Amino acid sequence: MASNGTAPGSKLVKWIDHRLPIFTFMRHETHEYPTPRNLSYWWNFGSLAGIVLVIMIATGLVLAMQYAPHKDLAFDSVERIMRDVNGGWLLRYIHMNGASFFFIVVYIHIFRGLYYGSYKPPREILWLLGVLILLLMMGTAFMGYVLPWGQMSLWGATVITNLFSAIPLVGESIVEWLWGGFSVDNPTLNRFFVFHFLLPFVIVAVVFLHLWALHRFGSNNPLGIDAKGPQDKIPFHPYYTVKDAFGLGVFLIVFAAVVSFAPNFMGHPDNYIPANPLVTPPHIVPEWYFLPFYAMLRAVDFDIAIPFTGIVIIEAKLGGVLVMFGSIALLALLPWLDRSPVRSGRFRPVFKWFFWVFALDCVILGYCGSQPAEGGWIVAAQIATLWYFLHFLAILPLLSILERPKPLPASIGEPVLKGGGTLAGAAAKPMEKA
Repeated sequence: MASNGTAPGSKLVKWIDHRLPIFTFMRHETHEYPTPRNLSYWWNFGSLAGIVLVIMIATGLVLAMQYAPHKDLAFDSVERIMRDVNGGWLLRYIHMNGASFFFIVVYIHIFRGLYYGSYKPPREILWLLGVLILLLMMGTAFMGYVLPWGQMSLWGATVITNLFSAIPLVGESIVEWLWGGFSVDNPTLNRFFVFHFLLPFVIVAVVFLHLWALHRFGSNNPLGIDAKGPQDKIPFHPYYTVKDAFGLGVFLIVFAAVVSFAPNFMGHPDNYIPANPLVTPPHIVPEWYFLPFYAMLRAVDFDIAIPFTGIVIIEAKLGGVLVMFGSIALLALLPWLDRSPVRSGRFRPVFKWFFWVFALDCVILGYCGSQPAEGGWIVAAQIATLWYFLHFLAILPLLSILERPKPLPASIGEPVLKGGGTLAGAAAKPMEKA
């Protein structure tokens, strides 16, 4: 950038930038943005999520040109895209698997934030916007899964939308509004198509706010300490653009391999059967990225009643809904549940062990959600759900009080340079004398 703060380039670019400084803004935010010098490859997943979002929007726009949102035409239009539209099979497989990879990237991004304390002050708003993005992703993915109008699409929509009927007073009205009638039918498909088309652009808007909040205080880092000065920071470009490009290359190799050789690995075979409201699939399951929450929903198979009276306070159906949505609400409340002044799990020896137990617990919940709701799987899901809530409501608050963290380094550069600031200062004095 020139010393006067204007953007380099042609006269046209300078003319535009003088009146609308978009090029100066982009250069500052993507090139000169000061970034902690110790970011690892775990910090690649934020930018990867943004790139996958662009891929999903681009492929979705093209697919929408060929899709027919009608219950009698939807399934056939998807098959036509796969068989007759030039490159349609590739676009659909990219879009279909892109949803799974989007959640893989975002889940890794979230667990990285959990381990390194990226939700702690002053980044609470940044974290809350991230949770909002996750909710919008879930809504978008669920509605997109309904659009092919296969067996699992129809019955998944029936099961999930029916959950809202458990809400007292307004539940039935919400379900009828979602359905556009009294069952999952053509109006439902139309509404879901509209919302599935609209919500990605809402996600883009929230991502913009997410980035704005991120750049307000800068990125967290593996040490979880604030940068003390210029010696702890480097420009985002070229150091992290190169790192992000390498991560993107690895990601695209894996993504291309799945799209090319195992495009249906993460899908369900029943969704290649046209929707039939008269035939119920033997085992209704959502996509894999919803399975932990689905396990929590099914874990509550009992009514909550006043002891010895038989008066039911919360029915099992409503209890499952509350638990499922409560699990996401706990993520939003995390900055106020974990009060430890130390951010990074590197310096919290007890927290570190509980973090990995929590990660294993989420995997167990996902597997329980993929199994039939019977026998030992229900018990396992109940135990795993209980541990999930204990982790947020009991373990983290207690660790904030009882845990004794390791000493923090004085600066980001200290662990690498072993007091490099002092050495640099000492080396500068002979230079001044010279």
